[in-house]
Order: sequence, then structure tokens, then C-alpha cells
Amino acid sequence: MTTYGSFPGTRPRRLRTTPAMRRMVAETRLHPADFILPAFVREGVSEPVPIAAMPGVVQHTRDSLKKAAAEAVAAGISGIMLFGVPEESKKDAVGTPGTDPDGILQVALRDVRAEVGDELLVMSDLCLDETTDHGHCGVLDEQGRVDNDATLERYAEMAQVQADAGAHVVGPSGMMDGQIGVIRDALDQIGREDVAILAYTAKYASAFYGPFREAVGSSLQGDRKTYQQDPANLRESMRELALDLEEGADMVMVKPAGPYLDVLARVADAVDVPVAAYQISGEYSMIEAAAEKGWIDRDRAILEALTGIKRAGAQNILTYWAVEVARTLR
Repeated sequence: MTTYGSFPGTRPRRLRTTPAMRRMVAETRLHPADFILPAFVREGVSEPVPIAAMPGVVQHTRDSLKKAAAEAVAAGISGIMLFGVPEESKKDAVGTPGTDPDGILQVALRDVRAEVGDELLVMSDLCLDETTDHGHCGVLDEQGRVDNDATLERYAEMAQVQADAGAHVVGPSGMMDGQIGVIRDALDQIGREDVAILAYTAKYASAFYGPFREAVGSSLQGDRKTYQQDPANLRESMRELALDLEEGADMVMVKPAGPYLDVLARVADAVDVPVAAYQISGEYSMIEAAAEKGWIDRDRAILEALTGIKRAGAQNILTYWAVEVARTLR
């Protein structure tokens, strides 16, 4: 005789029985508006240049970038984050192309704003690493160290020229002490209180940036461990968060995303401003490479990785799959 009380009294599997049931009870949902597309534009090329380490991603021409921005609008994503790749001969010790109104990033900002207007948030990477001949995110002193305060002066000028070129949002990514306050003051001084700051609040010195170096034609000599964060530290991120908010950050970011979901969750729990995460080049390339080998289901892996980032607390996700996934979701 069966004793029914010996069976489970609670059966969570009932809520997993069909796709419709799983869809109804899903706790985390991806939406096209969650996504921001990072995009590279290279000076002096007539055709888009494939990035070998990032299959499917290119260094755009000015024309192909405008097309990509229009596609982003059609897909319903929220923004595009622009990175400029100047001609090698124009790089110098202080990153002059970064503050030249006719530098490739500023030209691209004007192009994209003319193409999409306010239908897409046009964002700009505010850093010197793409424009310096040494590849660091700041100005070097006589000993070859990154000079924090001299770099802040360059960032202030960069913010102003990027705002003049049409950026809705600037993204300071150099991890200099005091950068958010200096940039906010610089923007306000030219009457650009409307330009928002997306602070790269917790940016770690990660091995996963490798493919990005090819994407931006990096000239890096050495490493960035004296200004980007130690992967071992979490409390340090919370200190950086408090400082960025005090200095006027409108939004905050954790970068990379996947290896730092614990940091992302702590940041998201602590603030009442929008939180972003950057799924960086190495995260992208690992999935693409494994899928190419037939080792994983590419589409499922992409959605799973992005869902995990959102579940951890990201309101917005910078991802190279932004347009592709947005089209799938729509």
C-alpha cells in the first residue's frame, strides 16, 4: 500500500514543465534596451578591417560605422560606445588625437550624431590609451610612471571636445584618481551639464582584455596594474564606487563582467543609480572560439552569459553581441 506522505510535499519542477511555464516564471528577462554596442572606428581605411581575435567584429570606416549605428537603432538597443583608432603616425606621448577636434573619435561622434540624432545614446570612450605612442591611459612622468594629475588635465580637455562633437555620454575608463570630479567640472564649465558620465568604477587589470588590444591597435608598453584594480580585491571597488558617486557620476560600471559577477552584485545592491557591466573582448572571444570548435552551443551560451550578467544586477550591458541578441529578442 502506497504511503503518499513519503513523497516530496513540494515539487518545484512543476514550474519547469513547459517552455510557456518557464517563460512565465522567469525572474530575469533580457530586453533590447539593456544593451550598448561597443564599436571601433579606424582612421585612414577604405573598408572595414576584421579583428582576427574577435570573429565577427571589425574596425569600422566612417561610413560603415554610420550604418552600424543605424542598425543599432533599428534593433532597439540603447546606446553605442565609440572607440577611435588613429593612424599610428599621429600618436604621441600625450595622446594629441584625443583632444584634436578633427581626431578620429571626434569626427566619428559627429558622424554618428548626424546619422541617428537622439534615437541612440552616443557614448565616447574617454581615455588616452588608443592615442598615446606608449599605450598607457595617461601622461607619463620622467620616470615612465603614469602621472595622475597631469592626466586629469588631458581628460578634462577630452571631455570638452567629445561633448562638442556630440557625445550624449562620456565614459572615463582610465582609472585615474579624481577623474569623475575633474570631468564633471570641465563639462559644466562649458555649459554641458546635459552630458552624462558613465564611470568605469571597478575596472580590473584583467587578462581578458587581450583581443581588445588588437581592436584598438594598442601600443602598450608594460602593464596597467598601477592604476587598474587588482583582481583579488572587492572592498577596493566599493571605495572607488563611493568616490565616483561623490564626484558626480551619473552611472557606474563594472568591467569585466563575467569574472566579476560578485563585484557587480555588491555594486548594484549599494547604489540607486544605473549600473552597467562590460562583457569584454576576452569573454566574447572565448565563446566564439569554443563555438567554432563545436564545443558549445553558441547561441545558448551567449544568452546564458548575458542573463547571468543581468541577474547579478546590471541594468545595462556593453556587449559585442548587442545588435544580434536584440534582433533575436525582438
